[in-house]
Amino acid sequence: MKLRLVAAALLACASLTANANSLRWAAQNDIQTLDPHSQNHSATSTITGYAYEGLTRYTEKFDVEPALATKWTYVTPTQLRFDLRRGVKFHDGTPFTADDVVFSLQRIKHPASNMIIYASGIKEVKKIDDYTVDFMLEGPNPVITRNLTYVRILSRAWAAKNRSENPQDFKAKEDTYASRNAMGTGPFKIVSWTPDQKIAMVANKDWWDKPKGNISEVTYLPIKSDATRVAALLSGDLDLLTDLPPQDVAKLKADPRLKVIDGPENRTIFFALDIGSDELKGSNVKGKNPLKDKRVREAMSLAIDREAIKRSLMRGLSIPAGIMVAPVAYGWSQELDTVAKSDLARAKQLMAEAGYAEGFETPLACPNDRYVNDEEICQAVVSMWARVGIKAKLSTQPMTQHSAAMQRYELPLYMYGWGVTTFDAQYTLQDIVHTKTGGADGKGNFSRVSDAKVDALVQQMKVETDVPRRLALMQEALKRTRDEFLFIPIHHQVRPWAMKAGVTIPHSANDAPQAKWATVK
Repeated sequence: MKLRLVAAALLACASLTANANSLRWAAQNDIQTLDPHSQNHSATSTITGYAYEGLTRYTEKFDVEPALATKWTYVTPTQLRFDLRRGVKFHDGTPFTADDVVFSLQRIKHPASNMIIYASGIKEVKKIDDYTVDFMLEGPNPVITRNLTYVRILSRAWAAKNRSENPQDFKAKEDTYASRNAMGTGPFKIVSWTPDQKIAMVANKDWWDKPKGNISEVTYLPIKSDATRVAALLSGDLDLLTDLPPQDVAKLKADPRLKVIDGPENRTIFFALDIGSDELKGSNVKGKNPLKDKRVREAMSLAIDREAIKRSLMRGLSIPAGIMVAPVAYGWSQELDTVAKSDLARAKQLMAEAGYAEGFETPLACPNDRYVNDEEICQAVVSMWARVGIKAKLSTQPMTQHSAAMQRYELPLYMYGWGVTTFDAQYTLQDIVHTKTGGADGKGNFSRVSDAKVDALVQQMKVETDVPRRLALMQEALKRTRDEFLFIPIHHQVRPWAMKAGVTIPHSANDAPQAKWATVK
């Protein structure tokens, strides 16, 4: 009863109004910003994707189709021409033109942007006329149309008017007009955002396309507490819940007022390790970095009982991971994704061989509101590592603070989750595994990983258009990343969603519900 009252109070404070065409949706974490070119964070990209669009977009099956571009043609292998959709207007009524495309591509490549991976390989964008642009490429680019689904187009005039020509510098805690307001061409208008409480959206009646559903209003509620989210759904105060605690799934499936759908997510949960610094920050080991030693990293991996995590914490809703991409990503294979069983004896032997028979201390940072059972998994792993002498000092915080600290290189060992938004393994390998060299390569590498062999493979796959050869390059890079223990994968998430029986919405492997495809009865 207490949880029900808490949920009701929370929702009342959010000033929810239910009507036949509203979708009240909750998950555990808030967005980080409304600036579409600032943060490569899935919840943020999902919400900003309601208001902003790219030249291309995904179908329900994650095939690429035209969006703000009507077609594209290769003039040469390194010159790609886009014909832009005419008659499209931003939410303030101003027309969409080539100037906005050129501006948005320049903006997303700004150093403050954490989204530059999506503009990878684009040397220049040239305006041909108001509705034609040419992308000049650094070389053949086999994933460019997939990348462009996340290059959201911002109004140049609106950005200039509101002093938001550059993307928000999130890690420096910059606050801009574009980080608090949205002006896109998409199917919904974001009318308000109260951080940690509510995001309100209304359907864009002037959208150039037609929605497949009947939703006129969307209210998104970030509710950190598992019990409170579930109580709100059971009390009828929510229509859709996309962060289900694994322990409650069976109960929700058994409720005749609800339905539960699920499927694999494109996200892998892992630990990132600072293997580049000469000394491990916050450790009792001085003058050297134990994480630089491959034997230590292998021992840390062998100490983790992934099957126990799957069984006890995830209630079966996870796939133990051996590599850094999930089964839904191109490049994955069952052979590569083989997980070594937990082996404490071998782990202790490796620690002794590395000179750490007595173990060592290390900080461990984890989010507590982002991934399924993130804090609980970290607590379990602390106990597992303790058995081989690794004394991890756990600290947890909301993902907004965790992400900012990570981007400032303040976390020597931390939990992270990576969704393959392009559904192509190059995205992971280029962004977080490749050495940070400026530009898109290594942009998301906040653990100082650097492996020359992986880098060389990434550079080759970026321009390889022969499908079998490119697949072989990706799989070799994934294997190298696995065998060198450059990261420690835990599992690939499986994501159930629960909703009222009258709600219909297709499950998405990127965990991004699309209200434009939803219906409410």
